[in-house]
Amino acid sequence: MGPASSPSCESSSEVWLIMRDESSSQTLLVTIINIVKQRPASIKPVLKSYYVDLARLAGADSLANLPSQQHQTLCEAVIAPLVKDIDNGAPDLDAYQTFAYTFLTCSKLRLLQRNPESIAQLLDLEALTQSIIHSFSSHQFPEDVTRDDLLWLLAHFVALNRAAPASHSSLYLEALYLQMSFLAVDIRSRSNQNDDEYTSDSDEDTKIRDFVPLPEYVVDQLEFLVNEEGIAGLLRRFTSTTSITTHISEDTSLLAGYTLILLQCFPTHGDDIKMRLFQGDIQTVDGGSKSTLPSVKFFWKAASKTDVFATIVQEANAKEKSTSVLALLKQDPMHDMEWRTLLLFLELYNFQLRVTDDEDFLPRETDLAIEQSQVTQRIRACSLSLSELKLLVNFLKHLAIPLYHLPAAMRSSPSSERLDAMMGVGPTRNNLRDSKTAPPAVVSVTGMDIPGLRDAVSSALHAIYERDSRRPFLPRDFWLMTAHFDMTAFISAVVLEELRLDELSEEEGEENDNEDNPSASSHDLAGDWLSRLTYRRRQRTSEEYRSIIGPKLQVLRNMPFAIPFDVRVRIFRQFVHLDKTKRRGGHVDPDRWRLAVIAGEHDHGPSALRRQFLGRHTATINRGRVFDDAFDQFYSLGEGLKEPIQITFVDQFDQPEAGIDGGGVTKEFLTSVTNDAFSPERDDDRTYFVSNTQNLLYPNPSIFDDMAANLRSQSVTEGSGDWRDAMNDLVKRYEFLGRIVGKCMYEGILIDISFAGFFLLKWASSGQNTSTDYRANINDLRDLDAELYQGLMSLKNYPGDVADLSLDFTIADSVWDPSGHRRTITRPLRKDGANIPVTNKDRPLYISYVANHRLVAQQHRQTKAFLRGLGTIINPSWLSMFNQSELQRLIGGDSSEIDVEDLRQNTSYSGLYAIGDDGQEHPTIRFFWDVMRKLKDSERRDVLKYVTSTPRAPLLGFSQLKPQFSIRDGGSDEERLPSTSTCVNLLKLPVYKSAATLRAKLLYAVQSGAGFDLS
Repeated sequence: MGPASSPSCESSSEVWLIMRDESSSQTLLVTIINIVKQRPASIKPVLKSYYVDLARLAGADSLANLPSQQHQTLCEAVIAPLVKDIDNGAPDLDAYQTFAYTFLTCSKLRLLQRNPESIAQLLDLEALTQSIIHSFSSHQFPEDVTRDDLLWLLAHFVALNRAAPASHSSLYLEALYLQMSFLAVDIRSRSNQNDDEYTSDSDEDTKIRDFVPLPEYVVDQLEFLVNEEGIAGLLRRFTSTTSITTHISEDTSLLAGYTLILLQCFPTHGDDIKMRLFQGDIQTVDGGSKSTLPSVKFFWKAASKTDVFATIVQEANAKEKSTSVLALLKQDPMHDMEWRTLLLFLELYNFQLRVTDDEDFLPRETDLAIEQSQVTQRIRACSLSLSELKLLVNFLKHLAIPLYHLPAAMRSSPSSERLDAMMGVGPTRNNLRDSKTAPPAVVSVTGMDIPGLRDAVSSALHAIYERDSRRPFLPRDFWLMTAHFDMTAFISAVVLEELRLDELSEEEGEENDNEDNPSASSHDLAGDWLSRLTYRRRQRTSEEYRSIIGPKLQVLRNMPFAIPFDVRVRIFRQFVHLDKTKRRGGHVDPDRWRLAVIAGEHDHGPSALRRQFLGRHTATINRGRVFDDAFDQFYSLGEGLKEPIQITFVDQFDQPEAGIDGGGVTKEFLTSVTNDAFSPERDDDRTYFVSNTQNLLYPNPSIFDDMAANLRSQSVTEGSGDWRDAMNDLVKRYEFLGRIVGKCMYEGILIDISFAGFFLLKWASSGQNTSTDYRANINDLRDLDAELYQGLMSLKNYPGDVADLSLDFTIADSVWDPSGHRRTITRPLRKDGANIPVTNKDRPLYISYVANHRLVAQQHRQTKAFLRGLGTIINPSWLSMFNQSELQRLIGGDSSEIDVEDLRQNTSYSGLYAIGDDGQEHPTIRFFWDVMRKLKDSERRDVLKYVTSTPRAPLLGFSQLKPQFSIRDGGSDEERLPSTSTCVNLLKLPVYKSAATLRAKLLYAVQSGAGFDLS
């Protein structure tokens, strides 16, 4: 590389001639140093060219064979122009800036990369740091500097500081923070090319533009920042100037901002970063004395002392609406500092909740420290007290609600350019000269926009709420926020928002149908990215409109606990009714809908096509293969399963069974399909769902592994057409089963099936448009495998050295073997897990990975397919209005005591028992209700299950039971037992002359299961 212009003085000419000779001798190099040191003013005009050519020498291949004395002299030549000013003794920051953006931006600096200590020991790192801070703070860079140059500068800056660890200045942290904030998109996208899981919308433009991965040296230096040594060094540099007695310091905010940007840049290292911070201690200064706090507690104390926290809690305690949130979100240096601290606390606390079991969540004062392992002691030392938890929840609730009511411009997801501005990552074009980024209109927290802030708050709320749902520690109504809404008009307001949202979705669908799509046959990589980018941008635009019109819907989806349960159930049924009305042209009744289709009201084409359409909603089902027949005949319907269906059951001789419908045969069909599919003893040996010790169901974790092993035993080649067909068929069956369960909920048909809580949590999270997707929690392992849970708890509390147990980051899965026995296969829990031993420090991470594998990874395909099918029938956003226990009640009914009077008021009678003009009940009916009132609740449930196949009442009472509970006479022979038609919820009750006889016959029939028929 040559000079940009000729030298301007004699002395610089001497330097020039020497520098251009790669074979410069030791004497000539010494001459260079003397010239530069003696006449610094004369060297300045050519300083840039000086460093350009010096970089050429420092990157020469011959450098490896350079004698040590010449090597040292060359290092001195690098430092020579950076001498302190003779008059004031201060370093020349302009010279350091030229050094940084001319020398350190070069990619081939073997002199530095092979031995950074040789330069670091001569360099004034504080001056270099100040020059970098100045240029990045003002976005003032030399005209020819590119983003790649800045990445090399960052890597060399890290290398130099690693070589001089004695520096404890927070300036180093600030310089790292500014550089990584500016380059966040580049680092994230170019260092995670193979990690699709971590690709975000904001990365798409970068992936098209800068698909080339980062150089290995740059990656090595940056990954040092997130390894154990780097995080430990970070905390060491931070400990000296921190005080949290009154307000947070700039250093605290800086550490928070830097950690947040680390998490943004290295999502694949997120757990490691949080674990190392979680285990770290921070020294604090209080009245001149130092003390040590776990990092989580440190950031909790710092966050709880911010003005942001105090303002929102004060309004919450005054039972006022949080009118200050908008002001607090507007850009302000002090508020920016506070938000960064709050956000890092939430990140760390959410991580802590993942690795904390319920026993340690609220530590008991009676627990003795000597009985606890180091990890248990750390978790309990970081745990919040009950009063602190109440304070935190109060803050989060009253922050979250206003975030869903912010002005649309602040609340909606920004475009990629806007996101860059809000992240503070600066320009994204390769040439930085022409790039100007408008200042953000809201709080500028690096790596966080308003939706991101909202997601972090919602995640913390959900995690704490789940704890309280499992093992209550807060008052029953603590989560409700009805004072923030006009509850008299809430349901109608939400329904209106849903209608508007539905209209918007239809308009978007029409617009997208009219747009030209990229060629489906294109195999060009950039074209594929462009297609995905266009789709993602449409999604973002949709979210902008959705956020404008639906703040109450957003609250229901993301903070359902703020609204009473019975209100949410009514909203759910309203949503279903609206969907039925729309799909069926106003004809909710099945028979009227069919007549309307035949009459051509729904525009299904000519008469033949209309009959064909109805034919697709008709099926003949053999009692011996209910699920398989249903799958074969109804899978192709897809969303059309929402429409009324007609079922004919046939016996083993293919003879049709007599039956009445009125919703009854449909109910019998749906309950029969679920009973068949969820049975562990199916004829085809396919166990789609397995149960835990409490008989709670979840998807069979090994079914895909078993299928693969079975196919291999049949010599089916992996990846072949037959292989793919078999796997796809299994996926389709899970999807269809999800549709069937959704159909039951859609029709209001209760099924007597109980699902595991962790599986239901995935239902609830499937409809949330936040980051609160289901995250594996060690406590959920009790619902999966109580023995595994106890084993992991023993590991967590093990007082010795975990290394003695010879564990590594792998796990053994059980799969089917052609011999008929089970065998195990070993899988890594993290990259290269077999070579990473589990230590005392990272055992919480190991436990977390085991939980994630068992609860999420092993069941991923099954769960994804089931939820896709369920979401075809029930809008996933409707499911997000409920927690796991509430969803179970929605599926199977209310577990509270049977309300006999409510059942009586919602019962119809026929035959001899039909109520006449006098309005009086038949004496046998009066006996029946007298008996029901006097039965124990468990016996009432047995009667209810005998008649309806479900022992629980609908959530909104028996008026919601479909079909209606009914009683008709079953003859006058008192020796006969009562019988039922469960498909239509019909009890056939003989005419008994006394209550005693009725009670005896009824309980005998119920307990023996006698008397069922399908007439």
